[in-house]
Amino acid sequence: MARCHAASGAEVVTVAVRRVNLTDKSKESLLDYIDRSKIFILPNTAGCYSADEAIRAARLGREVGLSNWVKLEVIGDEKTLFPDNEGLLEATRVLVREGFVVLPYTNDDLVNARKLIDAGAAAVMPLGAPIGSGLGVQNTTNLRILRESITAVPLIVDAGVGTASDATIAMELGFDGVLMNTAIAEAQDAEQMALAMKHAVAAGRHAYLAGRMPKKLYAAASSPMAGVVR
Repeated sequence: MARCHAASGAEVVTVAVRRVNLTDKSKESLLDYIDRSKIFILPNTAGCYSADEAIRAARLGREVGLSNWVKLEVIGDEKTLFPDNEGLLEATRVLVREGFVVLPYTNDDLVNARKLIDAGAAAVMPLGAPIGSGLGVQNTTNLRILRESITAVPLIVDAGVGTASDATIAMELGFDGVLMNTAIAEAQDAEQMALAMKHAVAAGRHAYLAGRMPKKLYAAASSPMAGVVR
């Protein structure tokens, strides 16, 4: 894990409050292997199935000194791990009032994204595909609509990335970042995949800023004909 952090160039790592040892210092913890002088810890509320559960997890993460930032997850379905948008909005409103910087994991719905922003979310993190599926970005149309419509907060693709080209596509759509775990953790060579993701994100960002050429139905000469002597 530590080698992958270094290879990827990641500056933020998210950890599940409910899945790490926060209290018993005598026991090994995931946090022992994260260089907090270089990496910002973003607590998350993975595994929470109600607004109340997620709020308690966020408060616990802050109480033990992790951060007042939180990647907010309120899961609505155990099989798909799709978010519960009603619970997500409720938890966002409460945590924002309590001074948290809230980054909600949500679906790729523009209307719900706007509601989250109105509730005070500091970013919107729509899924590209179901969590851990590795399917890549499944609905580029919705993500394009989100990008064209939302400029007030950063947009981060959260979930579904399987390989480097998926990360590039997300960044070419104009997103500000990509959150990933399984694509690296389950690669045959995790460290090599982490490095690939670093380059993929950078390439996608540069391509977005450069602006791609228009798509055409028929061929067009790549060299100009002007000035050619026949």
